[in-house]
Amino acid sequence: MHDVAHHKTRAPIDLYVHKPSPLLIVISGPSGVGKDVTLKRMKERNLPFHFVVTTTTRPQRPGEIHGKDYFFISVTEFAEMMDKGELLEHAIVYGDYKGIPKQQVRDALASGKDVIMRIDVQGAATIRQLCPEGVFIFLMAASEEELVNRLHERKTETSEGLKMRIATAREEVKRIGEFDYVVLNRDGELDSTVDTIAAIITAEKCRVHQRHISL
Repeated sequence: MHDVAHHKTRAPIDLYVHKPSPLLIVISGPSGVGKDVTLKRMKERNLPFHFVVTTTTRPQRPGEIHGKDYFFISVTEFAEMMDKGELLEHAIVYGDYKGIPKQQVRDALASGKDVIMRIDVQGAATIRQLCPEGVFIFLMAASEEELVNRLHERKTETSEGLKMRIATAREEVKRIGEFDYVVLNRDGELDSTVDTIAAIITAEKCRVHQRHISL
């Protein structure tokens, strides 16, 4: 009886040297939901991730830093990156081009770091096709009214542009079923949003069958 009990306590040695694979985490959601501010708070809390810097042709907004918030480049430069195949994905978002630099993501994954990218819903669908093993998180406001209020408060759009963003946001919310997780980003509760995202990543690291990212 003693021998049987002793045998049951044995486990393959590799269970004790389990090392989670680096993850590709995609944070998406409708315009105005708070993708940028969520990632900014994650950086402020020094969470150990590589935050992908998106390349865009849109004008730089007050307070934004080139190379930190976005890489702000011309349409001509963007076209050259497209021609050279240097973008993991790219799309036109409200009249401006946005894209994810391919090598930046590959280098970060190769270093063993988890990679986090913020991206619009259309771009997230492209990344899922390229990397179905990614972790896809959809940010939501507590209500449509709250989302519309945030868009109004930004004051970065014309009246027509604002109407287009609201209409687009309604369509984007309908695609929530394409994502793995949904996180509510309530007004005044940004740290709670970050805590939830961090908890999702921690849980993913504890999976018996790890995700394996290939790009």
